[in-house]
Amino acid sequence: MHPQQLRYFAAVAETRHFTRAAEREHVAQPSLSQSVRALERELGAELFHRARGHITLTDAGEALLPLARRILADTETARREVQEVAQLRRGRVRLGATPSLCASLVPDALRTFHARYPGIELHVHEDGSQDLVRTLAAGELDLALVITPLAGQAPALTTTELLREELVVVSSPDAPPVTGSGAGGAGGGGGIRIGDLRGRPLAMFRHGYDLRELTVAACREAGFEPEFGVEGGEMDAVLGFVRAGLGVAVVPSMVAERSGLVTTAFAAPGLHRTISVAHRGDVSPPRAARELRRLLIGAVGGGAAAARGG
Repeated sequence: MHPQQLRYFAAVAETRHFTRAAEREHVAQPSLSQSVRALERELGAELFHRARGHITLTDAGEALLPLARRILADTETARREVQEVAQLRRGRVRLGATPSLCASLVPDALRTFHARYPGIELHVHEDGSQDLVRTLAAGELDLALVITPLAGQAPALTTTELLREELVVVSSPDAPPVTGSGAGGAGGGGGIRIGDLRGRPLAMFRHGYDLRELTVAACREAGFEPEFGVEGGEMDAVLGFVRAGLGVAVVPSMVAERSGLVTTAFAAPGLHRTISVAHRGDVSPPRAARELRRLLIGAVGGGAAAARGG
């Protein structure tokens, strides 16, 4: 079984067409078809149902496709690792991060990294933490900034804690202030408790977004089910919902500082989330990714106090 055979197989599986797959791979269609046939003979199973103008995967093909993608990703990682040996003059880093971190921690870190290694390509994938974990495990990212501990049946990832991030409540300047038994006004005094959000409509993130899971879990732990004034969307959308007066939202303090919204802190011990940098545990990240990981750990170590609210 050769990587070229797997690449041709994956191309057909993704385009569902032998001719388009051959065009994508810059190879003659008969050569691609022969390669796929040879792979099928070697495996002892047909990988495609071939009907005129209609190509679909067999059960064997469905089973092979994710494995083929993983092998191809690992092969690409190996190739780039060799290229990067020459003082990181070439290469690529694929970094995943949540929208809140893309607006705060990530730009400064990437600016420093790019200044040191201008020849390294930087690819940023913005998504919710749970989705980033799946993308990282599939071999489509080198590193990801995720929320730990990882929820549910997490894949085998190696994580290093970077910072403990304070969460706050943001509300529209035109909406009634968020107050409670321990509140001293927006942004001051003793702050509020999660129970003070009982009966208050929330602008809520989409399913799979870590802040949604964290907020809902905190409300339930306080003994009530949260009410949603509106739900769906990621950070920019939720901030827009809050600005429009559709509800309040629980967001990181670094985001709140830039939002122009009214910020109310939680009373001690507060509400926090832990940000960690993660990579696959079964494969060492490429050299450029290891260097970015080292830079992230060093940068946060020098400036994490503000992010922690300390």
